[in-house]
Amino acid sequence: MCETKSFYLWLLQVIGLLGILALCLWLAMRPKSPNYTIVNFSIPGANTSNESDHGSIQYELDIENPNQDSGIYYDDIFLMFYHGEDKVGRKTIPSFYQGKDKTRQVIDQVDVETRFWTVLRKAIMNATAELRVDLSTKIRYNTWGIKSKQHGINREGKIPIGKDGKISNKKKKVKLRHASKKWKQRSTRFLLST
Repeated sequence: MCETKSFYLWLLQVIGLLGILALCLWLAMRPKSPNYTIVNFSIPGANTSNESDHGSIQYELDIENPNQDSGIYYDDIFLMFYHGEDKVGRKTIPSFYQGKDKTRQVIDQVDVETRFWTVLRKAIMNATAELRVDLSTKIRYNTWGIKSKQHGINREGKIPIGKDGKISNKKKKVKLRHASKKWKQRSTRFLLST
């Protein structure tokens, strides 16, 4: 009888130790979300006396994968630029794979919708313009050759714009952070409709 109790006690200790080991491995291997940063931003021609009826936004977006053991598969990335509640432009970055611990730079431009250009240009000339950038996508992690389920990503950031049409804060970079609940609901509806 005593040998049976010690065997069950030993078995319980082994199972407990394996459980703690599995928890530690899971915590160590759990992938981190990618980081999105706008490192360069400008609206050329916004501060000139030439009053054209259209403009463009030039941006450089860094997409960083901080995981040393997981690659990331991205679905299409949707970028939307807002001035107040008006959507002044939108861009889609095609789907791609990002390797472990890599950073991808996306340098592109967005045409500003004609009906909002005049208002945006006046705000820039008065140094009161602020754009909101919304980013939404779905990703899958690839850890040791195993793909995870899809995870929705919603990020946003506010870009203060100076009279020169460039970022006016001291850091000159804008890190996109978790989006508000209101925006998450709006972007989820947008993703489902596309």
